Amino acid sequence: MNKIFVVGTCDTKQEELSFVKSELSRLGASALLVDVGTRSQRSVADVSAQAVAASHPLGRTAVLGLTDRGEAVKAMGEALIAYLASRDDVGGIIGLGGGGNTSLVTSAMRSLPLGTPKVMVSTVASGDVSPYVGMSDICMISPVTDIAGLNRLNRVVLRNAAHAIAGMVAHDSRAAEAHELPAVGITQFGVTTPCVDELRRRLADSRECMVFHATGVGGQIMERLLEGRMLQGLLDVTTTEVADFIVGGVLPCTPDRFGATIRTQAPCVVSCGALDMVNFGPEETLPSQFRRRRLYRHNPQVTLMRTSPEESSRIGAWIAARLNLCEGPVRMILPEKGVSALDAVDQPFYDPVADRALFDAIEGGLRTNSHRRLEIAPFHINEGGFAELVCKRFFEASAVSASRGVLGYGQEAQQHQGGLSCT
Repeated sequence: MNKIFVVGTCDTKQEELSFVKSELSRLGASALLVDVGTRSQRSVADVSAQAVAASHPLGRTAVLGLTDRGEAVKAMGEALIAYLASRDDVGGIIGLGGGGNTSLVTSAMRSLPLGTPKVMVSTVASGDVSPYVGMSDICMISPVTDIAGLNRLNRVVLRNAAHAIAGMVAHDSRAAEAHELPAVGITQFGVTTPCVDELRRRLADSRECMVFHATGVGGQIMERLLEGRMLQGLLDVTTTEVADFIVGGVLPCTPDRFGATIRTQAPCVVSCGALDMVNFGPEETLPSQFRRRRLYRHNPQVTLMRTSPEESSRIGAWIAARLNLCEGPVRMILPEKGVSALDAVDQPFYDPVADRALFDAIEGGLRTNSHRRLEIAPFHINEGGFAELVCKRFFEASAVSASRGVLGYGQEAQQHQGGLSCT
């Protein structure tokens, strides 16, 4: 029977952890209290800190008895990851604590498969939680008060958190999911939404479309799923994260962008969606060197800056260099009439010179061959004809993968060849 693992430092949070376990038991859930305290001597935990520490690759002495608290917390996190990996009954996990325990427990949560219920009650939940959540599906809940003894307020919060994880585990939504169609990843930004909507419509009968918001993390999650074979290919039409990476915006990709496509050799169509812009926060937060540039206030929290011809050239060269490492079937399609809703005739970012610099850099840098191809499309990215072309090229790339049998990608492509019209 799958269990809910209640994880925390019993040397400081035993009362609160025991409260959560008791509430789970009252609800009829099977729960285990797991102690990850680096100073724990004795506790009421079902799994002691010593038992967790023993799972560390270097043994318990690599965790317990360290004088540096930061190193001890890091080592215990590594031990917890190994401990959970050794179990076959992890139905869900709930943790509670401050900054140190949040770092420790969420590192282990991130190692669990997507879809495994994860709830973290944390005093840092009202701030920037990206270092803790990362690319995972962790639910962060603020306890409002510090987790330093029970009181009338945090008892309600902890009880709600217990009910949340119990409901997730009792009604496992993963069991209800059928996977009749192969899944593909598609990148989107608000300014490429018409394109992606049309792609989804045209692919609906042959592919399950998973759309990822191109916010830096979105691209990373998509590529992680590709490497985990949860996706059978990519329609990577919105590569705007590269612009932020090259120019210095707030939604950058990592240097490994396109790395999953390189490593898996999965079928992929790439385009230039939203490469006309770099993302920043409120206008007053713009770096001084950008304040006289062509700007567009997307909303009070987001300011967009038009990429210059020089920046566009650097962006295109970087993308071409990354795609040159791809040995699987890759199709790069350039929409010559504009790369975003703002980059159309009479729109704020319309700039044929900057677009030409981007396209020239890609054309000049991409080494085309039988599996790596480049095409110039006589469309704006949000025109229906562009989406139709992307679909056709994706099915062609998938058929190549099927014929090559590369990592199992695209094996269902041939049965969907009737979908080449993408209607």
